Amino acid sequence: RMLYKYQGHISAALIIGGTDVNGAHLYSIHPHGSTQRLPYTTMGSGSLAAMSVFETRYAEDLEEDKAIELVRDSIRAGIFNDLGSGSNVDVTVIRNDSTVTRHRTYENAAGSSADYKAKFERPAKLTPPPGTTFVIEETFRPHRAAPQTYVPSSASA
Repeated sequence: RMLYKYQGHISAALIIGGTDVNGAHLYSIHPHGSTQRLPYTTMGSGSLAAMSVFETRYAEDLEEDKAIELVRDSIRAGIFNDLGSGSNVDVTVIRNDSTVTRHRTYENAAGSSADYKAKFERPAKLTPPPGTTFVIEETFRPHRAAPQTYVPSSASA
């Protein structure tokens, strides 16, 4: 159904990582099909801001906690410099011994909505009773129809 709906025009931008006997590998696969093997990569709408963090701070043989910090900061750069990037930072660590740790919502870059709401008191006037709609202003202007002019169509001979 999906292919029919989009008439085959579906694409994906992927970053694939893993390890084998030769060490760690990271690949990017672009929607048009090209692939690259890189030490670090970014994709998506916030990728330029994220890449600037990697280009500034990446080094070979980073300790795991420093590498996670680098990834977190690069994703945060993408989030804060692009309106379409969401707010969650998810991190997956793939180690050479084949153990994997997934940090789902490692950080919510926007912070907790409860903490944000607690900082600002909502005015009582803007909190209508449940089941009602707050009416700010009510006006009524009757619609006046434009005068209709009849133009006869020319008859075919």
